[in-house]
Amino acid sequence: MIALAVALALAGAKPAPAAVVVPPVQPLSEASYAIKAGRLEQARLMIGNAIKAGAKGTEIDRLIADLAYASGDYQSALPIYLQLLVANKGDGVMYENAGVAAMRLGDLAQGEKLLDRATTYPTATWRAWNAKGVAADYRANWAVADQAYAQAARLAPDRAEVLNNVGWSLLVRGQWRNALAKFEQAAAIDPKSPRIAANLELARAAVTEDLPQRRAGESEGDWAARLNDAGVIARVQGNNRKAVAAFTQAIQARSQYYARAANNLAMAQVAK
Repeated sequence: MIALAVALALAGAKPAPAAVVVPPVQPLSEASYAIKAGRLEQARLMIGNAIKAGAKGTEIDRLIADLAYASGDYQSALPIYLQLLVANKGDGVMYENAGVAAMRLGDLAQGEKLLDRATTYPTATWRAWNAKGVAADYRANWAVADQAYAQAARLAPDRAEVLNNVGWSLLVRGQWRNALAKFEQAAAIDPKSPRIAANLELARAAVTEDLPQRRAGESEGDWAARLNDAGVIARVQGNNRKAVAAFTQAIQARSQYYARAANNLAMAQVAK
């Protein structure tokens, strides 16, 4: 009878509510690893879960900045890095990321300052040295540019971006044939890059005196831009006739878009 009573009691009892399983918050180091591995969406979810669980402070801020940087959101990454660097003046990686972000945003003064600091640390990668070379090119500081690109090439000898930037640096100095060789090397590594292809054609035009031809499907604006660049190179070479032809074609291609070509044409005509 007792067994029956117990059985009946159990049969009529309400089942206990199922326990709610809360997924554990993964260590922040896992999110950092995911960013470095390029698993950005996974990292975003990890960081979001950590914030919901109450995570805050320097470590989470650094992850937010690193995720923004890896995602190409330099506008969001840079101010966080700058704030973190106030209390972390010995972090070479942060100086590098902040410097590259500043350059990407067109802030030459800020980028140059940050990259000068970044390249004093052994953590500096080819990206830091490459960006420093670009900053030096803007200042026409060829000695610093050469040193920076040499370091970038030493760390990453097969990066087409470095070879392309070296080529452009040589091109604006008037070293046409040396520039052409660099662009050819860059194009061999990355034959699908439109920028490298355009620079290669520009260097060839500087050497052979041929004007760029419009490519199949190319917009008038893009063609006008390449013609203008060819005119600039021709003028530096002293080939004023070619410069005038290039600037004139650029204006004809799309005058309402490329006012700069008109200004260059006026300067070239005055120089006759």
